[in-house]
Amino acid sequence: MSTTDELLTANESFAEGFSTPGLPGPPSRGVAVVACMDARLDVYRVLGLGNGEAHVIRNAGGVVTDDVLRSLAVSQRKLATREVVLIHHTKCGMATFTDDDFVAELEADTGQRPTWVPGTFPDTEQDVRDSLAAVRDCPFLVHTDAVRGFVYDVDTGSLTEVS
Repeated sequence: MSTTDELLTANESFAEGFSTPGLPGPPSRGVAVVACMDARLDVYRVLGLGNGEAHVIRNAGGVVTDDVLRSLAVSQRKLATREVVLIHHTKCGMATFTDDDFVAELEADTGQRPTWVPGTFPDTEQDVRDSLAAVRDCPFLVHTDAVRGFVYDVDTGSLTEVS
C-alpha cells in the first residue's frame, strides 16, 4: 500500500466523523498565515487554530513569492482577512544550499533553468525581515499595518518575534 493509499484510508475515517460542515469561506479569525512547508511545523497546533479560523499559505521556506502575495491579495480583498503572520523556523532546509547551486543542479539534470527563484536564505531572521518588507510594500494588499513575523524553534515549539 502506498503512502497516498494510507492517506485515503485515513480520510475515510475522518469523513465518517466529520463534524464541521458548512463553515464559511472567510476565516473567522481574520488572519492569514504564511509558513514553511516543513513537516515539523504544525501551524494549527502551534498557533492554537481550529478549522475555519485562518488561511494558511505554505511553501518551501515560507518565502514571500509572487504567488504568496497573490494568495494574500485574494485573502484580504475577497475573504476579509486583516492580519498576516509570517512563520519561518530554525534548522530550515532552505538555509542549507544557495539559489545558484540549486538552479545549476536543476539545469544540469534537465537542461533547463527554472522560471522561478528558489528563495534560499543564509539568515532566517533576516529573511523574516525581508518577508515582512515584501508584504508591507505590496500595493495589492489593503491591510499591511498588522503584519508580524516569527521564527519557530523546532526543538522547543516556541515562537520568537522578529522586529
